[in-house]
Amino acid sequence: MERWSGVLRVPLHPNSRTFHRVGASLCLSPETRTLLVPKANAIFFCGDRVEGTGNPVIERLSNLQKLSEIIVSKFGSFTNAWVIEASAFNGPFAVYKDFIPSVNQYGEPSSYHPNGFPASTSTVSLLSNCLEEAKKVILGTQVDTKSGLSPSCSFSRSKTFILGFSKGGAVLNQIVTELGFSDIGSNANSPDVGQLMGRKFAGSEEIYVVPKTKEDLLNSISEIHYVDVGLNSAGAYLTNHDVFERISKRLMQGASELRFILHGTPRQWSDKRRDWIRNEKDKMLRLLESEAPKSGGKLKVLERFYFTDKPPSMQMHFEIIESLDAS
Repeated sequence: MERWSGVLRVPLHPNSRTFHRVGASLCLSPETRTLLVPKANAIFFCGDRVEGTGNPVIERLSNLQKLSEIIVSKFGSFTNAWVIEASAFNGPFAVYKDFIPSVNQYGEPSSYHPNGFPASTSTVSLLSNCLEEAKKVILGTQVDTKSGLSPSCSFSRSKTFILGFSKGGAVLNQIVTELGFSDIGSNANSPDVGQLMGRKFAGSEEIYVVPKTKEDLLNSISEIHYVDVGLNSAGAYLTNHDVFERISKRLMQGASELRFILHGTPRQWSDKRRDWIRNEKDKMLRLLESEAPKSGGKLKVLERFYFTDKPPSMQMHFEIIESLDAS
């Protein structure tokens, strides 16, 4: 398996004046140097910028291309990694204004609601634009529709893994809210990769590589990883019981299995000055655990605490990315 890796500067919409920087690591066919259908797309939302620390560990783990390579190492070589940075910053503070409907000037959310499905719609648009930009960079190659399946893998269609790091967890909260209110009607009718490969989609080969619609994206999500998330305000974790009840019902109605993994360090979970982070995490965990038995075993939740024997530090906040247990 060969890969193309790089950092793209991509507008969310064709006429947008704001751009996102996205680190990408994509599967390539070694024979034809064309893009392959991945087993999964892993989408990682970054947090605030941390600059001027002089700490080589933090600087290395703030590099978008390095992060995309780490994500691939966690989920496997047949995974495409997309590491997304906010389009706007207020000083060091990331402002995901295109993904979350109500944020203040520092990017802190006031609420999460599904109206307009902004996070899933923006994610689909951004990935589509990233794919087009990547194809231009890779000598104008097109998606290889004949070699989409690896000989050593068998999968029905590309899954999606969503990860939010630090403030990036706020985007996860919005996506989870939208997931709870989404329709699974198209899920049962979604063709698998084998069926797609037997058809010809003139001018729309990218349907194989990234989700084409918000419904495709939401129905393909199989894992949601909260990676040491935290805010300087409430809302670091989702605590809306209604959303998790709706997700449990989706699963009972035929949606695919879904795993929530909450990863944390003492930097966030033991911060006495921001004790709401731990309280919100505990509440979200309880809500998920209460809904899991109602889902017929299709909703799974795990909690993983890292560096428990070390005092809180900014370095461990970044080191968790490299230590992440995604199994």
